[in-house]
Amino acid sequence: MGTRLIIDTDPGVDDAFALALAARSADVDLLGVTTVFGNVDVELTTANARRVLALCDREDVPVAGGAARPLVHPRRTRPSSAHGDDGLSGRSDVLPAPRRPVEPGGAGRLLAGLLEAADEPVTLAPIGPLTNIAALLASRPDLHDRIARVVVMGGAVGGGNATAAAEFNVFSDPEAAHRVLTGGEVPCVLVPMDVTYRCAVTAEWLAGLAASGPVGAALHALVPDYLAHYRKALGADAMVIHDAVAVAEAIAPGLLRTESLPVAVETSAGPARGATVVDRRRSEVRGETEVPVLGGRVDVAVDADPDRLRALLTERLAQP
Repeated sequence: MGTRLIIDTDPGVDDAFALALAARSADVDLLGVTTVFGNVDVELTTANARRVLALCDREDVPVAGGAARPLVHPRRTRPSSAHGDDGLSGRSDVLPAPRRPVEPGGAGRLLAGLLEAADEPVTLAPIGPLTNIAALLASRPDLHDRIARVVVMGGAVGGGNATAAAEFNVFSDPEAAHRVLTGGEVPCVLVPMDVTYRCAVTAEWLAGLAASGPVGAALHALVPDYLAHYRKALGADAMVIHDAVAVAEAIAPGLLRTESLPVAVETSAGPARGATVVDRRRSEVRGETEVPVLGGRVDVAVDADPDRLRALLTERLAQP
């Protein structure tokens, strides 16, 4: 078996693609899925995750609901209109109803239990707000060595989408993002929206996925609201599947080109709240700075091969 993986998610159309990618990859041991508030409230994200796993015939995978709000301050983000009222363009009912119940005890209990039981380090792929992962790292330092790396979809180097400065996942809980990315306890990979935007999929690609079989057709049925949003955002008949890019890197390490860079998250109440500050200056210049502004170093994705990524998605999502 290949990558041992736990996904923390807030489905979300792009989360649905990401979760299906992992669930349908034979080289991935998908140990569990935890959910968090984000694109919609946590009750809906939990239901959506269970439906996607049912679609993929993966109800062997346990699902637990997690944080319903940020760690510190009341939620400042609205549920994302790009994903529709239910998180899946108002079409969650095209997916099968799940049969496996939600795991008791919540996300924290499931995350800790899976890590405790693992006989080798596990990759975590948080693709929503980082609240659950921050709580895990803070409460269970004894489990840090059970985590191979944390592959985060979040942040932006050149400007956000939730605000001019901040990307949605990080803006949803900046304190949690700061804790995960700058804590230094576990290796982190940050997949920012600058890179995910370069990996957009076209309506033509989506039509090919729809024709590939029942799973592809069901995923395609979830995209209308999301695709409509990205037609406006991109000015093209295409959409960005942010979270699938991060999960692709989680299951195929090295798929994205990364650089080890200092990263911090702005947690003030000002207009830059939730911004990910990535220091891309040359190290010689950074060394001349008298007072270090940024602490933690993170492997930040800075480039991708979009064709290779889309080929991986097609291979896994369109297979019988």
